[in-house]
Amino acid sequence: MLTFVLATTPAAAQTLAQALEQAWLLHPQAQAGSARNAQAAANIEAANGLTPGPATVSLGAVSDRFHANQGQREWEVEMAVPLWLPGQKAAQSAEAASGQAQVVAQQHALRLQLAGELRTAWWAVAAARQTRAQAQQRVDTAQALLVNVQRRYRAGELARIDANLAQREVLAAQGALADSDAALLQAEQAFRALTGTAAPVQLDPEPPAVQDAPGQEHPLRAAASATLAQAQARVRSADTTRRASPELALRMVRDRGAAGQPYANTLGVKLTIPLSSEPLVRQAQSAALAELAQAQAEIDQVERTLALDAALARRHLETTERQWKQAQERLALDTDTLQLAEKAFALGETDLTALLRARSDALEAQALVGQQQVALMAARSRMLQTLGVLPK
Repeated sequence: MLTFVLATTPAAAQTLAQALEQAWLLHPQAQAGSARNAQAAANIEAANGLTPGPATVSLGAVSDRFHANQGQREWEVEMAVPLWLPGQKAAQSAEAASGQAQVVAQQHALRLQLAGELRTAWWAVAAARQTRAQAQQRVDTAQALLVNVQRRYRAGELARIDANLAQREVLAAQGALADSDAALLQAEQAFRALTGTAAPVQLDPEPPAVQDAPGQEHPLRAAASATLAQAQARVRSADTTRRASPELALRMVRDRGAAGQPYANTLGVKLTIPLSSEPLVRQAQSAALAELAQAQAEIDQVERTLALDAALARRHLETTERQWKQAQERLALDTDTLQLAEKAFALGETDLTALLRARSDALEAQALVGQQQVALMAARSRMLQTLGVLPK
């Protein structure tokens, strides 16, 4: 049983692209993608058929058995097939083809949306791990300081208040560590909910973007264009379908007038042409035109949104890079200050409060550098997301 469970459990993804594949397999709409593709293929097959619908067969019988009973009999068989209206087959074939293209484009757009959610979860785990590592380092340094302070307190070099301050720093560091453990657990659970597996040990960054504006192949733009093409094809199909399909029927009758008379066979052809209904035609055309207007408005909105998002992501990336460099400069300054404070404390030139303050500043600066580094990598992923680039 254990072997079976291990064999059926998916392996943890090691890259962002692998994590996207696992998340895609679990996504509800992605699981219905094959069914939508099959439906689109069936629509194309139906639009390319010889007739717009299936043939029908009707059977009829006439007899005088229940009133005169003189042996009068009549049997009738009729087979009718619908016929394409002029231009209707080409219009519906184009509509079905555009529908299939729309399904594919929507799947790509959905995949990009899922990639955005995964990128957010990926870097949320990285940030939580960075915070947790800094909290653990704070605990370790606080405990080491406590050991040193207690030794000097027992030797009479430091006052009891210094020992209490060192003990308080350990307790504060342990509390921050517990908070970081809870935040890390929450981030890892969010990642597992998307992919079904745990986050990898090493969270590799994505390469920098090679362009600064969304291209024509952007999945959201392609999906909006496919929706517009589908709406345009539906308008053309509505224009060619101004009435119900005419029917061509082949009718065969076999009858006799009375008992003992031979049966006679007759064969006939019937053409049924439905009349156009102006209200129904306007109803279909109005619905198609409304869908076309909405699709045109949506593609315009997508164009504006892509441009604004790209500009915002670019500015955010530039700001994050500056903040990361500033955090490195602050870390260098606070590290030098901490070294001076440690030497002064060891020589008895400053008190423990000054050392704790310098140590706190240095740890805060180190944590800020780690956080800004993760934020920089997340900003690069955000830029790729805005450009419509999937993880590779």
